[in-house]
Amino acid sequence: MRADFTSALYLGMRHAAQTLPAWDELTLGKPAALEPVPGETELGASLARLMDCEAACLLTSSLHLFWDLFGWLAPARVALLVDSAAYPVARWGAERASAQGVPLQCFSHCNAAQAAALGRRWREAGRRPVILSDGYTPGDAAAPPLAAYADIADAYGGLLLLDDTQALGVAGLDGGGSVAEHGLGGAPVLVGASMAKGFGAPLAVLAGPRKLLGGFLSASETRVHCSPPSVAAIAAGRCALDANRRLGRALRERLRERIAQLQANLAGFGIACMGGDFPVQRIALPPLCDGEALRSELSLAGIEVLLQGTPARQVLTLLLRADHSAQEVAYAARSIGQLMEVLHV
Repeated sequence: MRADFTSALYLGMRHAAQTLPAWDELTLGKPAALEPVPGETELGASLARLMDCEAACLLTSSLHLFWDLFGWLAPARVALLVDSAAYPVARWGAERASAQGVPLQCFSHCNAAQAAALGRRWREAGRRPVILSDGYTPGDAAAPPLAAYADIADAYGGLLLLDDTQALGVAGLDGGGSVAEHGLGGAPVLVGASMAKGFGAPLAVLAGPRKLLGGFLSASETRVHCSPPSVAAIAAGRCALDANRRLGRALRERLRERIAQLQANLAGFGIACMGGDFPVQRIALPPLCDGEALRSELSLAGIEVLLQGTPARQVLTLLLRADHSAQEVAYAARSIGQLMEVLHV
């Protein structure tokens, strides 16, 4: 048996070419600022409804999105307050704004009190706080205190900026992500997310209040200087949302079953998983366990996993998907348990 636990296609959506509508041209050869890609406007509107936001626009990738977004924010009188666990791609955008003179401070992961103190300090200094956080941080038992972050941003005239790539498609009502999951509709929140994980479509969405989206679109640099999402990517996104309407709830339920199964099977070997009920499950290896040897032996057994962490604290990571079978999960858990007994000297 072979089982790959290194893919983040959490719902198992792959969009084979023959399942997508045909297109006459892959790209229009002009920037998105001049003309939307066929289907782009409709997909943006559908995503806004799903994510419980007023409006949404599409970009080629989350890297384009956050680079562009923080460039738009940089001229404003803002201060960037970054949850220390924020994902690197969003942080790269924040660092662009920092290089242009925007103050940037990190606060401890999930520490709303520290974020509030920084927000108050910067507001008193004449700057509005922009809090950057992931909607969900892989390996955590639960999401960050997003409602508290949103309240802090609101209290000081600022903004909560979420990287919701992990949650979109997986969390929230019908897979709408963190705004729907945490009741943040109407709060000062902008959400950037790739659709490439939960929905398997290689493009990104920026969603939030209509006025803020309008300001971003009027100043967006990547929509002028970079190619827009391809017609194929838009088609994949529309197919993903159609599949989500028809099958999404069943897929998310199957995914939850596989996560619970992995945790229960590993618990039988005395092995605990970090990650709560999210599909990224992490196993902290004992100090004397050779992580690379374990990963290599699992690969020889047909099981592909990720080895992460640091040399001092190695972590074995498995990405669960809705299309994993119960047999694959059981085989992986049994193999991990048996090999850890051998390699933990």
